[in-house]
Formats: sequence, C-alpha cells, structure tokens
Amino acid sequence: MGKSSSGKDTIYKLLLEKKELNLKTIVLYTTRPIRIGETAGVEYHFVSEDDLRDIEESGKLIELRAYNTFHGVWKYFTVADNQIDLERNDYLIIGTLESYNKTKKYYGEKYLVPIMIDLDDGIRLQRALDREKIQENPKYQEMCRRYLADDADFSEDKVKEANITRFFYNDDLEKCLKEIIQYMEENNLPRR
Repeated sequence: MGKSSSGKDTIYKLLLEKKELNLKTIVLYTTRPIRIGETAGVEYHFVSEDDLRDIEESGKLIELRAYNTFHGVWKYFTVADNQIDLERNDYLIIGTLESYNKTKKYYGEKYLVPIMIDLDDGIRLQRALDREKIQENPKYQEMCRRYLADDADFSEDKVKEANITRFFYNDDLEKCLKEIIQYMEENNLPRR
C-alpha cells in the first residue's frame, strides 16, 4: 500500500514475477471505469453497481471503500469469492490503509504483513501527471483529488493506528524491491 503514484503497481508486478516467492494474486473489484493499459480480471474485476449490490446481499463482501470522485462515486472492494486459501497460499494484494485494516479484521492480523511504499510528493505528482496524459480522456481533476486525499488517507495517525512501522522508499526501484523481499523473508514469507 501507499499513496497514489508511489510505484505500488510496478512493485506488485515485479514481486509477482519472482517465482521463488510463489505469491498468488487476489484480484480486487471496482466500479470505476477501466483505464487504457488495464485488463479486466488482472488489475481489477470491473463491475456495475448492480453486481456490487448482489455481492453485498450474498454476504461475501470483506471490505469496501467508496470515493466521491469528479466523475461519480467509485468503489473498490474485496470479495470472499474462493480466490483466497490462506492455509495453502501466500498472496500479494494492493490496497489502502482502510482496506488493510478491514482485511486484517476479517482474516486476523497473523495472516497479513503490511508493505508500505513511500515516495516524495513531488515525484508522485509528476508520475501521476505523466500517467494521466496518455489516457484517451485524461481526468486531471480526479488525479488532483486523489493526490490531495492521500494526505488524509495515509495520515501519520492512521499509519500509526494500523501499527505500520516499516516503510519502503521507492526512489531506487531495485533497492526498494530488495528491501521488500528481505522484509518478507524476515516475516517468514513465502511460508512454503
């Protein structure tokens, strides 16, 4: 987890490529529109509000976050949909502090190892701008909203409350990746 444009997606993909880690994925769900370069079922399951309502009614919703964006309310959520078998597999998932706390509550703290990515705010803003420029319909207002919302979502108090004390600064991707893998090994991951 980490603020927008801190490099979470890149680090996530590189960790999954490390076959020796044997990490499985959990594909989250969202009601937001798909972006250029994303693939349904890979980055997210892109679903409708009706789909979300059906999931809620079935009792399979683990956690849900809603963001009032400039383009409407976008929801992100985790579903108990038979993707997850904690007795057999280790998983890598991208989320927020809020999703981390709710998932920890659902499964228990012993099953989660938080990996918090950090990066200078100016570098993050430039990365976000560069990414948005290549979209067919750039959503600059939403980019700015997310950037500003990160200060509240990842406040020092919230990070402390989540009991996260280790951060991985992503100004050197290879170094950051090595530190994360070492941290995972220190926490007995992968367990198999």
